[in-house]
Amino acid sequence: MELFESLVAKIKGHNKKIVFPEGNDGRVVGAAIRLAKDGLLQPVVLGDVTTVEKTAESIGQKLPHTLTVIDPVKYPTAKFEKMVAAFLERRKGKNTEEQARKMLKDANYFGTMLVYMGLVDGLVSGAVHPTGDTVRPALQIIKTKPGISRTSGAFIMTRGEERYLFADCAININPNEHELAEIAVASIKTARLFDIDPKVALLSFSTKGSAKAAEVEKVAAATKIAQELAPDEKIDGELQFDAAFVPSVGEHKAPGSKVAGHSNVFIFPELEAGNIGYKIAQRLGNFEAIGPVLQGLNKPVSDLSRGANEEDVYKVAIITALQALI
Repeated sequence: MELFESLVAKIKGHNKKIVFPEGNDGRVVGAAIRLAKDGLLQPVVLGDVTTVEKTAESIGQKLPHTLTVIDPVKYPTAKFEKMVAAFLERRKGKNTEEQARKMLKDANYFGTMLVYMGLVDGLVSGAVHPTGDTVRPALQIIKTKPGISRTSGAFIMTRGEERYLFADCAININPNEHELAEIAVASIKTARLFDIDPKVALLSFSTKGSAKAAEVEKVAAATKIAQELAPDEKIDGELQFDAAFVPSVGEHKAPGSKVAGHSNVFIFPELEAGNIGYKIAQRLGNFEAIGPVLQGLNKPVSDLSRGANEEDVYKVAIITALQALI
């Protein structure tokens, strides 16, 4: 079964509510309309109702009755006061009431509070806003799961029947060994969402001590921590990419490894390598890069690329609804 056919089959009938803060963008509104018409989830679009309707008209569409529009500026007073109180309690003195009221007029903060309060199941943003505008409210309000110090961004790389996970390709510039281990363990859960049986390789320019450097020691230490955090999982490192991916090379360079030569989850040592790596696979290898899928948050929030098209928004929303099921 094609990847998104299987994902659609998983979410259909669960009617998850996904909020889209960027109701003035045609790509976002178009995707929300498609999702509503396909009956895959319940889209909630934020913005002035007239503006959202005009955005739909600009792409030759009309808003279906199964799509909800909420204007944060005109949100009912009683509901808004409840949201302000919940925000202030969550922030624990880090913001004044005046600041809270101003922040909650911002669509990303408003949408994130809808997720936090359980009024919707997930959020998709970033078609217009930079990553920080999507991730910052999520980290401040939804926060990371217990035992996870920070979120990370994974890409699902697909080509025909091939399916791999690359992380972190979006968030953490230079994670330390503990953070790298957390990224590896979080990626296992994400991989299973996409029916990938995870075999995790922590990548380096060294395989099993073939080079000596602080960068190698970091990956080796992260591997040990990840193995301790998830002792029943198949995790190994440090491995060069060829040792992780090519069976003959893996057998030669890392004999006895549970994953060498057969890895399908690749953990990059820092963001520069991860971001370059997924784009090389995408552009030279003709892989489709799906994501970034944000990992480690208490509730699902997805950050789009500002270069995303309507199809990208549609697919990321499906992934977000899937994350809300677990």
